[in-house]
Amino acid sequence: MRLRNIKNKNELIENCEYLIEDASILKNNWQEEFGNNNPIHLEIGMGKGSFLLGMAKKYPNINFIGVERYTGVLARAINKINKEEITNLRVINIDAIKLNEVFDHEIDTIYLNFSDPWPKKRHAKRRLTSEDFLRVYDNLFKGDNLIIQKTDNVGLFESSIVSLSTYGYKIEDISLDLANTDKENVMTEYEEKFVNLGVKINYLYATKKR
Repeated sequence: MRLRNIKNKNELIENCEYLIEDASILKNNWQEEFGNNNPIHLEIGMGKGSFLLGMAKKYPNINFIGVERYTGVLARAINKINKEEITNLRVINIDAIKLNEVFDHEIDTIYLNFSDPWPKKRHAKRRLTSEDFLRVYDNLFKGDNLIIQKTDNVGLFESSIVSLSTYGYKIEDISLDLANTDKENVMTEYEEKFVNLGVKINYLYATKKR
């Protein structure tokens, strides 16, 4: 994801009350951070934050954590989130491959929204549904694994179905045109743009028993 840098990027990040600077210190203590025993849902690759913020508002009895690797993207999300007063949302700046340093069987659901498709075969391991990442996720989930994915990229979607199924996930629900279903759906910024352009959104809901 390539975006122009925000001029006050560092200031936004440093002064964000929702940002956990050293998330590793909260490993095994995330429910204490939120001050409740509500389920914790994790969005990996939160983009500009619309989905995360929308979900946190819609479901106040669920705690939401957004993960973003790139500070330029994170700053745009923070710029939006800072305007809100919301208690069930946190963000962290980390590469998803290192999430085992931050969580230990504490997450109920993982969202993968419009992840980088890494279309070249030699980059397949960088996809967030590759086996390398799925192994990381195993140690994040509190109970059974639950991954919800949305993407406009057919290649990534097909690759994800194969990867998830091979790894032991069961595809419980699937759609090749999410906008034309009756599923409840909080859109990301890009999703709304794509849908308005007539682009079909692929969706899957996959589980794996422990």
